[in-house]
Amino acid sequence: MLVLVTGGTGFVGAHTVAAVTAAGHRVRVLARDPTGVDRALSPLDVPAAAVDVVVGDVTDTAAVTAAVRDTDAVVHAASVYSFDSRRHADTRQTNVRGTDVVLTAARDAGVRRTVYVSTFGAMLPAADGLVGPRSAVGTATETYLASKAAAERIARRHQAQGAPVVISYPPALLGPHDPKLGDQTSRLRYVLRGMMPVWPTGGFPVGDVRDTAALHAALLTAPSDGLDRHFGPGRQLSTREYVAAVRAVTGRRLPTLFVPARAMLPFARLTDLVQRAWPWHIPAEYGACYVCACDARTSDTTPPLGLTPRPLTRTLTDTVRWLHDAGQLTGAQAGVLAGSSDKEQS
Repeated sequence: MLVLVTGGTGFVGAHTVAAVTAAGHRVRVLARDPTGVDRALSPLDVPAAAVDVVVGDVTDTAAVTAAVRDTDAVVHAASVYSFDSRRHADTRQTNVRGTDVVLTAARDAGVRRTVYVSTFGAMLPAADGLVGPRSAVGTATETYLASKAAAERIARRHQAQGAPVVISYPPALLGPHDPKLGDQTSRLRYVLRGMMPVWPTGGFPVGDVRDTAALHAALLTAPSDGLDRHFGPGRQLSTREYVAAVRAVTGRRLPTLFVPARAMLPFARLTDLVQRAWPWHIPAEYGACYVCACDARTSDTTPPLGLTPRPLTRTLTDTVRWLHDAGQLTGAQAGVLAGSSDKEQS
């Protein structure tokens, strides 16, 4: 099977390429910068011969049309995942228009299955605190969440019209080998660098990128269940549990003040306004605080397609060890996990 993966130079996309090639499929990657493909995939031991590269952007109809030609399946993982207020325009364009272009091109080309990578945040806020495959699309106004909600509506419209679209909903993802040091990996790094001494209360689901990648590979050939919406493997954590888990695996004290999330929202909104003019990233985004305040839980806790998530301690350990080995954390910041080998990150 020939599978097109968009976003193959990103965290979810690169790990998905690794899982898809490990399952015996050939992969085509649509990338704006072809030099980024090897940087993202070589640490994951993806054979170069198993991947073709098409240069282009997901918002470019001609490039996407060329990329989907002769493919059997598509995994649309390209997305701007950031609560950084400086990226609002790019977020809307990539997440909304990109999804419309890719899903339409795949449908027009007669692709047998398209896996669209959404997020649990596309259903926020949840009136009853629970999100599931039948939950309504969310109404959040924060730019990233609103863009993913708009993209979710596009994917569901294709489903309603009979297109072979399957939707995955990853939790917040951690794990080794994040080629662009994305939102969640950066947040963990900020914690260990002492830049997040204050956290909102509430919580969010957390998972391992390798488990979500395995789900995407399995969804390419899994029988349809009629609804075709699947939540990625993970577990719900309160922010207190998250920080406690990081303390446990690193052996560090990490003094932290927890403030009611709703009380922090006005401050976080102000931070977003300041961030638009401030050149350095401020790790106190409104969107992240809003997700914690929603504290939404997955209604179905059954592992999707029988894929049991890795233990949280394993995910955190592998992520911190990789951050240290990649030079993103000092030995003191990584704590007892400093000086490990990538050979343990499997």
